[in-house]
Amino acid sequence: MRTLIVEPDIGAEELGRTLERHGHQVRIADSGAQARPHFTWAELVLLELDLPDVDGVKICREIRTGRDAAVIITSNRADEVDKVLGLQAGSDDYLVKPYGTQELLARIEAVMRRVGRPEPGHPRQLVHGALRIDPVGHEVYVGARRVHVTRKEFSLLHLLASAPDQVLSRERIMSEVWNDDWNASRTIDTHVSMLRRKLGSGDWIVTVRGVGFRLGTAGAGARRLTLLDASGKAG
Repeated sequence: MRTLIVEPDIGAEELGRTLERHGHQVRIADSGAQARPHFTWAELVLLELDLPDVDGVKICREIRTGRDAAVIITSNRADEVDKVLGLQAGSDDYLVKPYGTQELLARIEAVMRRVGRPEPGHPRQLVHGALRIDPVGHEVYVGARRVHVTRKEFSLLHLLASAPDQVLSRERIMSEVWNDDWNASRTIDTHVSMLRRKLGSGDWIVTVRGVGFRLGTAGAGARRLTLLDASGKAG
């Protein structure tokens, strides 16, 4: 795995050696300016928020714009507001320092499992009426219009679309999208609100009071969820 560590602390080199022993290709940058040229190379970015030249939240947003690297924020900032800002900026996880090596490796494994490519034979696309979700390209379309979403928004929408006839509880959403980080529980509503706005209708995600959320349908002529394989054929 190509891993970019964006960290001004001297401990970044030791962390890099640890990750290399676990099979990672590692590059280290100690500032936002140093990190930017490596965004397209990286599959995973471990990002400290306190950088000497720019706030790490801004860097996280930059990575999320047109790039597909997973982002784990590893920061000394432990306040809830910092976690919420980091997650809303598009990070896939938030790990407060100090942390153990095994915890970091477990978090990396969980994040990459959630965002990784589907195994052979798994459906490529989920289609529900005019809504089409491509888990390989991490792309969302409503009709012919591409909808630009953050990684967390994509994960949430994909989870709902994977179980279109079910009401998914907040507990399950927190477990599968936010890795049981209950400090981020309020962001579910924020992400749902943003998705409704980006998809062009509040009907795409239905709130079931006291329970959770389910995938809805916007517009006439919608059909049940269809699974498409990599060639685009219905399964």
